[in-house]
Amino acid sequence: MSDGDALIRLSGITKTYGGGQAAFQALKGIDLAIEAGDFVAVMGPSGSGKSTVMNILGCLDTPTSGSYEFEGARVEQLTRNERALLRRHYLGFVFQGFNLLSRTTALENVELPLIYRGEPTARRHAAARDALRRVGLEGWEHHTPAELSGGQQQRVAIARAIVTRPHVLLADEPTGNLDTRTSREIMDLIGNFNREHGITVLMVTHEPDMAAYARRVVRFVDGRVDSDRRDGEAA
Repeated sequence: MSDGDALIRLSGITKTYGGGQAAFQALKGIDLAIEAGDFVAVMGPSGSGKSTVMNILGCLDTPTSGSYEFEGARVEQLTRNERALLRRHYLGFVFQGFNLLSRTTALENVELPLIYRGEPTARRHAAARDALRRVGLEGWEHHTPAELSGGQQQRVAIARAIVTRPHVLLADEPTGNLDTRTSREIMDLIGNFNREHGITVLMVTHEPDMAAYARRVVRFVDGRVDSDRRDGEAA
């Protein structure tokens, strides 16, 4: 790939938890460049480092050493507040467990990121309704998560992730709690946002069928990048 115009670049990223004899090195020097508009599946066995990398990419954790550049900014040099602003304005998150507020409506769940950004009420409502429409949930705005199927709850979670029009969507096992048919519907939806709206997608998955939706598969083993393959390249 062309490294010069990378949206994201990790260089020599390490992450160590604990100290002394109890120290555990989760990442052992990760080099990775991701272009704007790419769709990358991150795979690997449990403990391979893929979730640690996603936490660093999502500004939920910081590396022990190395450089993380996002659109040219050195993220590891940002303050906690600056990292929060980067998350709020540039990143969207989708999790396996949906992470919806149980007693609030779909519309209110989707509005949450806009509340944190201080958007006026009318603008929040309009943006959240539009996001729900884009994920096929028009008419479901006032239903709570308990009144929605698993697939519908994940659609609400995706709407919440894209309502801020993020540059990057970070999806951690987004189909892990869904049946096969619903998983395909969710992956079609994520793929559409990638193709039609240019949102860069980084997705952790254990499932080869879901990874097949990506154009690039990066496999982690023992805290290192074991392979990095684009769609159509030999394994």
